[in-house]
Amino acid sequence: MEEPIHSIPQRVFRTRAKVAAALLCGVCFVGLAVRLFYLQLVSSDWYAQRALGQQLQDTVVPADRGRIYSADGTLLAANSSCWTLRASPREMPEDKLELAARGLAEILELEEADLLEKFSDRSSNDCLLRYRVDRETADQVRDFCERSGITGVRINQDSKRWYPEGEFLASVLGFTNVDNEGVSGLELEYNDLLSGENGLVLTAVNAWGYTLEQSYATLQPPEEGNTLVLTIDANIQRYLENALNYAVQEHNVSARAVGIVMDVNTGAVLAMATTPAYDPNQPRVIYDPATRAAVDALSGEERAAALQLAQQTQWRNKAVSDLYEPGSVFKLITCAAGLDAGVIQKDSTFVCGESISVAGTKFHCANHKSHGLQTVTQALMNSCNQSFIQIGARLGKEAFCDYFAAFGLREATGIDLPAEPKESLYYTADRMGPVELASCAFGQSSKISYIEMAAAVCAVVNGGNLMQPRVVAEVRGPDGETLERFEPVCTRRVIKEETSLILREMMEAVVEEGGGRNARIQGYRVGGKSGTSQKLDSEDEDARIASFVAVAPIDDPQLLCLVCLDEPHSWTTAGGSLSAPVCAEVLEQSLVYLGGPRAALPETESQEAPAAAAELPEDGDSFDGA
Repeated sequence: MEEPIHSIPQRVFRTRAKVAAALLCGVCFVGLAVRLFYLQLVSSDWYAQRALGQQLQDTVVPADRGRIYSADGTLLAANSSCWTLRASPREMPEDKLELAARGLAEILELEEADLLEKFSDRSSNDCLLRYRVDRETADQVRDFCERSGITGVRINQDSKRWYPEGEFLASVLGFTNVDNEGVSGLELEYNDLLSGENGLVLTAVNAWGYTLEQSYATLQPPEEGNTLVLTIDANIQRYLENALNYAVQEHNVSARAVGIVMDVNTGAVLAMATTPAYDPNQPRVIYDPATRAAVDALSGEERAAALQLAQQTQWRNKAVSDLYEPGSVFKLITCAAGLDAGVIQKDSTFVCGESISVAGTKFHCANHKSHGLQTVTQALMNSCNQSFIQIGARLGKEAFCDYFAAFGLREATGIDLPAEPKESLYYTADRMGPVELASCAFGQSSKISYIEMAAAVCAVVNGGNLMQPRVVAEVRGPDGETLERFEPVCTRRVIKEETSLILREMMEAVVEEGGGRNARIQGYRVGGKSGTSQKLDSEDEDARIASFVAVAPIDDPQLLCLVCLDEPHSWTTAGGSLSAPVCAEVLEQSLVYLGGPRAALPETESQEAPAAAAELPEDGDSFDGA
């Protein structure tokens, strides 16, 4: 029998179909193999992490910030236990949401409606209730939830910054925010070193995010931050703050006061204060009663703006962040420059008449006094504006500006505190005319920072070395091991040793016989200079800054104290009358504390009282004319 005509093509078709199927299976197999290879070997880590993310719930365990100690071992910044309250709305009983909102709102002083809105979002697995509450509040929440049968509220132990000494050294230490990050002061400047490494707790959860009954937890312990040891001595800081607080109250200082104590040879800051201060444990509370009353008298947006300004002002470390007219204290710089450049000698003389005219502008001394013929030392003792105008003229604007820059008065000192201005306000030689040179020579028309002035005077008395100010001496690890020790840094030599020696003699004469007699300390040799600067940019023409800088012992300089009272309202505004006694009190207590030997004085000399304040030469810095 003959085969059907279609049988041969059918066999071929079947063969081709088998081959095509085999090829298709081969391609699919290879594709699956490649995909499996990619998933299991190339992308295994990504999928493993994604699976863990679905199976595990992580809880951060906050790390303690590093502590801060003074040079003498006083604990200035530490940590205290607190509790952060959170809720998981999807775990809370549906029928008790209103009860939970009402009860927790009362305990935590929150809005009930806001809490109910949060709890009603059943898709949410986490919402914040309150940051860092105390133990009493946490216990009240725990008792309420247990008593009411409310689940889904978590009470996590936390850590918050604590300042054991309250407002002590507040402007230097600064404070932290709700996230335990530094906002100002050392807390901000050294935030990375002080911040530790947070820990982590991983807990097993099901597909809906609920914690499994038979779950497990893995703990990655937190690591505490590094510790700072300061150059600040707590005892000297107390001497400064106590004396400064008294002066502010006694003389009704309206624009705050600044005090700095430095080691003249190393640049180490032993004390620094801006008064009135604030409590860094409650930084948003206005601590100055007058300012607080003025803010409270306002309302609405006006009150909010005034409150913010008041807070920013009290947080500001004026000693570092503000610029001011140094006034007659600056005459030490002009005198040092003139002597060092050789344009004047120790026995050079000047004539002070009723006034001196410079390019049509008349300048005079305080109260229009005429000092007559006087030496350089006498000009410094009498704080004679006219004499220093003549010294400035002999220097010339080029040399004057060069010394101004050499003393570090143009740029930031580099102190390890935040918010130091990058530049001062000053005249360059190309913008300085005869009138500007004259006013700058006796301490007006330039604005520098308080710490710049203190560092410059240190260079005047320590042999001519400009030292970089510093407030942190060491960084230590959590175990107490010293990680870094900061050595003194000399920026440059500014004047010769012989010039410094002459200036020390002149500064002692100012205290012994001139306008600084209120800075005398029984048994110690003291040198200094007063200043009463006019605030040229103030709307109040009578606004003054009463200042004094004192160094002791002046024959072997160790400590410098600069005190500035901004806008005192007292029987005088003279720095020699108001600020000099503050310097004397601080230096005397500090020298006794540090063991500085006090010289035995003859009985007649020890009983001699300082001259009455009214008889002291005043140190005004003013001029008449266009």
